[in-house]
Amino acid sequence: MAEVRNLKSYPPVFRQQYTGIQQYTGLHDATTTQIQEVVDDDAIPVLDFQCLNLGKLREACEDWGLFRLVNHGVPLTLMSQLRDHARNLFSLTFESKQELFTKPMSYFWGTTALTPTGAALSTGSQNINWVEGFNIPLSQLSQFQNENETLDSFRILVEEYGSHLARLATAIFGAMAKNLHLDPELSKTYMSESTGFIRVYRYPQCSMENEAWGINVHTDSSVLSVLNQDQVAGLQVLKDDNWLQVKPIPDTLIFNLGDMMQAISDDKYKSVKHRVKVNKEKERFSICYFVFPAEGSVIQSSKYRPFTYSDFQAQVQQDVKTLGFKVGLERFKVAG
Repeated sequence: MAEVRNLKSYPPVFRQQYTGIQQYTGLHDATTTQIQEVVDDDAIPVLDFQCLNLGKLREACEDWGLFRLVNHGVPLTLMSQLRDHARNLFSLTFESKQELFTKPMSYFWGTTALTPTGAALSTGSQNINWVEGFNIPLSQLSQFQNENETLDSFRILVEEYGSHLARLATAIFGAMAKNLHLDPELSKTYMSESTGFIRVYRYPQCSMENEAWGINVHTDSSVLSVLNQDQVAGLQVLKDDNWLQVKPIPDTLIFNLGDMMQAISDDKYKSVKHRVKVNKEKERFSICYFVFPAEGSVIQSSKYRPFTYSDFQAQVQQDVKTLGFKVGLERFKVAG
């Protein structure tokens, strides 16, 4: 294993020679324990934002639940600067990060299950994920006040990046809504820019490369999630009972559909199962934008009883607290 240069920046439990952590299987379905082999063949659909093909978009949503977007128009310098600033902030001591990230931003580690205020939900010491991150609700960033120049520069970059991702997500969702023939008035509330937030992740080096997970098997709760990953591989997606490695390709973005999009589409589109593997030699960094239905928007579907995202979020939080994992859409499924 490569030497960890800045061990003090890691959460204390990650410093202890990376041993003794047991992981839960995430979604707790049979496939998570039976499917181990990973196919290193990135056949993920590629879509060009500048000439978006609605037929290819529909196929990607139905067959994959994710796609790679090229020619997205996000300035490459902005993406590079944001990643560099994130690395600098993650290199601070664990204690400094806890003090520096105050409301509305928050610092979390060991889990990606957070409350609406950004606090980590405790799932027990046996369910630790090998990850730490910054949670940033974009609509509340104007409330943030801090005299730290590095953090303020980071905030400005995040705001600019968030505006670009909101533009992309709005356009892509509009194309999906057109493909699905959604009611125009309903679809206006099914995805709201005001709900957007960004999470910046660091996956520390881990000697238990074949035992620990950066993030366990899960689906996102969002309408859409948009991932910007560095050049260290780790993201894996489930396709036709095979795990596929999502290769890091510079200057591209990975769009994946979440639970809300699956419900909105009446299960025509899939919320893709994915997970993140750790690396014993290198750290991995990624930046993800998530967006949700407007507050109070009721999802109308023949497959599920009517619910709002708040209903869904509250149920997920309750399941994580009581069961240790997310059940998700099955809680809202119509019987029969």
